[in-house]
Amino acid sequence: MKKRVLATRDNLPGHGLDRLSAAADVVAWSGTDKPGRADLAALAAGVSGVLALGNDPVDGALMDAAGPSLRVVALASMGFDNVDRAAAAERGIAVTHTPGVLAETTADLTFALILAARRRLASASASLGAGAWDVFRMHDYLGLDVHGATLGLIGYGQIGRAVARRAQGFGMRVLHHDPYASHTSGDTLSTPVSLAGLLAESDIVSLHVPLTDDTRHLISARELDAMKPTATLVSTARGGVVDEEALLKAVRERRLHSAGLDVYEREPMGGELSPLVAQPHIVTLPHIGSATESTRAAMVDLAVDNILDVLADRPARTPIPGGER
Repeated sequence: MKKRVLATRDNLPGHGLDRLSAAADVVAWSGTDKPGRADLAALAAGVSGVLALGNDPVDGALMDAAGPSLRVVALASMGFDNVDRAAAAERGIAVTHTPGVLAETTADLTFALILAARRRLASASASLGAGAWDVFRMHDYLGLDVHGATLGLIGYGQIGRAVARRAQGFGMRVLHHDPYASHTSGDTLSTPVSLAGLLAESDIVSLHVPLTDDTRHLISARELDAMKPTATLVSTARGGVVDEEALLKAVRERRLHSAGLDVYEREPMGGELSPLVAQPHIVTLPHIGSATESTRAAMVDLAVDNILDVLADRPARTPIPGGER
């Protein structure tokens, strides 16, 4: 008898859901809006696995709605802050994510944000579209150089190292701060420094850390004040890593040149836009760091592989740190 698996969406890139449906009875949320906790709980009874996106709430209540049959929560996401990891551990539920498959794509997007923010590309494009480019003036649309700048990476895992590789082509000096990194011995791409040193020296600060209790508001008013007034802050990590009110204030007061954001404390926004979106010196994107056809399909495939492995009594391929069961 096939086991039941809950998918929090019924339309995902690639053919991963087809593979899962061939091996399990899949029940999926088919609404056009993001499912809430009650929506998912109503579908969860008796499932052995949950395939969820990175901002779907997976808490103890959902696990209890599934019941004792639930063995694995597989995220089609690198981040895992949406899962109550303590509740999963108490119930012996494996939690997995999708490292590796999205690092290069997210690094591409990181560099796109660096270029767009430093060179004020969004403002220049908006001016052109509004018909305001009526005469050539030397002082219009002036940005700051990326080539030869100092890039500071907070977090030096797969994505951070991929960004460091791209920086070499721009002749950048690269620094990084990651107190948890143990794999930088012999690394010639970047120099490890203290957080204070990185903030003081970097022209561009790019965030590549998970959202945890330790990293929530890692970048707050104090850290922003420690950066150069000509610096740019970029985040493709998680929205809660940055104190958004402090960032908005720093940019408005010209104590920070610019920012490029793909992630926010409140996602998705819908029509209730954050004031960050209207700020001309902040480039904002709707969490598209991994949004290419091949990468998103690979994320779903890996999530499916994790479910199938756990349900077949094999070890999960990519458990979150501490999520092995």
